[in-house]
Amino acid sequence: MDTILRAEGVDLFYGTEQAVSNVDFTLKRGEVAAITGSSGSGKSSLLYCLAGVLPPTSGTVVFDGMQLSSLPDGELSALRRTRLGFVFQYGELLPELTVEENAALPLRLAGISKTHAHAMAAQVLGRLGMGDLLRRRTSKLSGGQSQRVAVARALVHRPDVVFADEPTGALDSTNADAVLGEFLQLARRQKTAVVIVTHDADVAGRADSQYTMSDGLLAQRVTA
Repeated sequence: MDTILRAEGVDLFYGTEQAVSNVDFTLKRGEVAAITGSSGSGKSSLLYCLAGVLPPTSGTVVFDGMQLSSLPDGELSALRRTRLGFVFQYGELLPELTVEENAALPLRLAGISKTHAHAMAAQVLGRLGMGDLLRRRTSKLSGGQSQRVAVARALVHRPDVVFADEPTGALDSTNADAVLGEFLQLARRQKTAVVIVTHDADVAGRADSQYTMSDGLLAQRVTA
């Protein structure tokens, strides 16, 4: 598999506090990588650097040959809309919009017509078990349902990489297993690479590669 994302020597400081320390990381197309660690270990900060949301204080993050921190804001925003996806820990859905409208949002922002965008969103939502709730406002959803919509929104535009920050952290074990299983299946079907930040060893165990983070340092776990 070809490398789609590479980080070299990434440091991130918040003022004088170092959150990420000299991290090297490589992600291949279609690979699922999990990063575990305790709260405050720096794993979410690293995820934001890898996704181009936060520029590293030093070091480089290269996505498909492009150094993210060197891109103009407009190009970086367009890249996140079209080739990257993000699942936030608590969904971060727009409550005034319906399930279908939330999931279709990346497509609409990319200029896709409403009819086409909603049709594509409905397909992904259907595969995630949300096909009967397309017109429901997301403020009326359960936690598990909201996370399914967030996953659909991250995958609907068939990105090259999805970044997921504790995508099952707010769910009970049944919903967590269902959401993760469908998320990974859908991602693999689309050949999308995935980086998951998680506290859950069971979640990490379903990834192709596993990393642990402590005090801003990243180490790869060797699994049998």
